[in-house]
Amino acid sequence: MGKFGIVGGVSYLVDFLLFNLAVYAWGFEQLAGKTFSTAIAATVAFVGNRFWTWRHRERSGMAREYSLYFFFNAVGLGIALACLAVSHYGLGSIWPRVFRSVAADNISANLVGTMLGTLFRFWSYRRFVFVGPAAQDAPDIITKGD
Repeated sequence: MGKFGIVGGVSYLVDFLLFNLAVYAWGFEQLAGKTFSTAIAATVAFVGNRFWTWRHRERSGMAREYSLYFFFNAVGLGIALACLAVSHYGLGSIWPRVFRSVAADNISANLVGTMLGTLFRFWSYRRFVFVGPAAQDAPDIITKGD
């Protein structure tokens, strides 16, 4: 879990920085900016997770892993986008000075949305993407004397 956390932390910083640059410096719309930043951060995370976090796991084919990984990242992105949309567009239409602010966008997209998406991604990567323990991870069988 520690390696997953380090890879996630680096990816989170990439996502956070690119989201804020895209929306507040480059003029992207909020949901487009989050989609852009998450796509780049997911690529960084894939490389870190495949070749460091779960490098000891048996490989089930790079194309399969990559496809499943990005499918589950798309679901995680959907979770973050839903949080951002509810805050920025839903609540923002009622109270725009609060919910259409830089702080509100970052809290909804990069804290709440990322946290919920990360919980989902951790479970799905472990269960479906980087499957099966490597031989050295298998528990030893202890037998009692004959």
